[in-house]
Amino acid sequence: MLLHINGEKRELPDGLTVAALVAQLGMKPDRVAVELNLEIVPRTQWETTALKDGDKLEVVHFVGGGSTDSLCKSPKTHHR
Repeated sequence: MLLHINGEKRELPDGLTVAALVAQLGMKPDRVAVELNLEIVPRTQWETTALKDGDKLEVVHFVGGGSTDSLCKSPKTHHR
């Protein structure tokens, strides 16, 4: 089936659930949020939410680390 993931077309096997997709993408489930066709899918529903051809997903992987000091020094977030 053809899925649109973060704006890119990807051909994946039929019958995937959101949980299986996250695993296939190699992401840690506890650090991911998934939007399916403009709706956030609660993690409790990942195992039962089947994907179908043409679905549009946004998969966001949260990355930890760093400090607030390093954020303040970023040109994008530091204002004077």
